[in-house]
Amino acid sequence: MRKNKAVFAEAVEDILKDQCTPAVVRAIDAGGSAAALWDAVAGAGFLALLAPESEGGADLSLAELFPVLSHFGHYTVPMPVAQTIVARALLASQMIMPEGMITLASAFRRETGGGITCAFTPYGLLADFVLACDGDALLLLPCAAARRQATGVNRSLTATLTWPDASSAARAPRGGALLPAFGAALHAALLSGAMSRVFEMTLQYCNDRMQFGKSLGKFQAVQHQLSVMAEHTAAASMAAEAAFQGAGKAPSLLAAAMAKSRTSEAAGLVASIAHALHGAIGVTEEYDLQLLTRRLHEWRMTHGSEACWNKVVGEQVLAGTLSIVDFVRSV
Repeated sequence: MRKNKAVFAEAVEDILKDQCTPAVVRAIDAGGSAAALWDAVAGAGFLALLAPESEGGADLSLAELFPVLSHFGHYTVPMPVAQTIVARALLASQMIMPEGMITLASAFRRETGGGITCAFTPYGLLADFVLACDGDALLLLPCAAARRQATGVNRSLTATLTWPDASSAARAPRGGALLPAFGAALHAALLSGAMSRVFEMTLQYCNDRMQFGKSLGKFQAVQHQLSVMAEHTAAASMAAEAAFQGAGKAPSLLAAAMAKSRTSEAAGLVASIAHALHGAIGVTEEYDLQLLTRRLHEWRMTHGSEACWNKVVGEQVLAGTLSIVDFVRSV
């Protein structure tokens, strides 16, 4: 059975190669419909990857889920598929599962007058529902009842959503404590997948681009930059994958914190090196690099930047009695 489950990552990639092309991503980023791409992914049953087999799901372990999420980042999927997979797992057996896209709230605030605000929600312009952490409980908020405010960043699908009150929300009593760790680990996986593609594109460009009679990749200064980029990409991938280890059904908060911290730290460095080595072509609308690096910068901040999660890791270190070396070994 474990061997059979490995094919899910391959099947996801096959669909994304065909359906999630740069042209499709550009169209959705520009405000076009995501229905066709959503139907292709949802229709193949990928939204139930974490659901038990008895309920028609694939019952994937966290380790088996990681390469699937990484592919979503690699192909810059412009809709909350990864978030919906996690949301459906958190809501399982607690309510009738809603149809449509569910995103995870990065922030949740109750206003003085009873309203609710979820600031800078990933895919807030597209999602049908927002799943938010309210203490130990979860709130499922319909986006149709909210006021959506775009960030103003060009082609960003992130938005701040505001509800006048909680009357339209459905409440699930469990799972709230798991959402922050899932949100951080999920975006670490997306970041690692996107960074791997950025590195592949940059390496290919440096090997193909000729300057002074030889390829850019033959210059020592360029090789140095590529090696730094490769180092951060590999470290980010290992940190992200580590968050999806273990027998549990949800990532641990500490592992997720370390993963999101390391991938967020690497994201800005990888993006800057990629643009430096590509030169002027890297910032053009027609070239695909910007589809990835825009998301690296956005996902770096989503569900906490490295500064946010470094504090969590530091508090864990200071609260224990282990030396820093033994702490790292224990994690």
